[in-house]
Amino acid sequence: MYTCAACNEHYCRRGELEKTPSNCPCNETEEVEKFKELYLQEENYKLSYNSALVEAEGYCKKTRLEEIMDFANKCDFKKLGIAFCVGLNQEAKKLAQILKENGFEVCSIICKNGSIPKEFLNIKEHQKVRPGNFEAICNPIGQAMFLNNEKTDLNIILGLCVGHDSLFIKYSEAPVTVFAVKDRVLAHNPLGALYLSDSYYKDKLHKK
Repeated sequence: MYTCAACNEHYCRRGELEKTPSNCPCNETEEVEKFKELYLQEENYKLSYNSALVEAEGYCKKTRLEEIMDFANKCDFKKLGIAFCVGLNQEAKKLAQILKENGFEVCSIICKNGSIPKEFLNIKEHQKVRPGNFEAICNPIGQAMFLNNEKTDLNIILGLCVGHDSLFIKYSEAPVTVFAVKDRVLAHNPLGALYLSDSYYKDKLHKK
């Protein structure tokens, strides 16, 4: 079993492969050679090469939004899709505006597209966010399919819920990047839970 999260040395980062522990993925040389072959495929090479350039050029200097635009430009992606949560409608509007001002064609699809009632998934009244009201399911498959129909070059996730983002990525034909993730409690900064895991969230997150 691989345990990279528990490693304190990260010899892989420094190329000191002779020091790696026995369960280090770097020791799987046959597998690594297979991965390297995949990186040489045309689309994979373009994404990997340009993402490496964006990382180096924007390191600690550019915001993620700037880096997304740089990445799209380097890959010659002209038509961008935004898959967003209805709860981040204003953010989606601002994101689309900025992307358009920077020369991109933008197609945006809201999570509630199709207005499919939650009863379709056998969600009971007491299982709704607001029982007694009509609630449409989040429809990430629809978001992906509509953007597929538009033949977007790159799709951007903005605040999709846990699981809904998984379905969107599964069905998106275009490459997907994440601008922001959903965390209503922590102002969409889920890393806050880790930073507070030994203090305010200790009892919630640690089971020992």
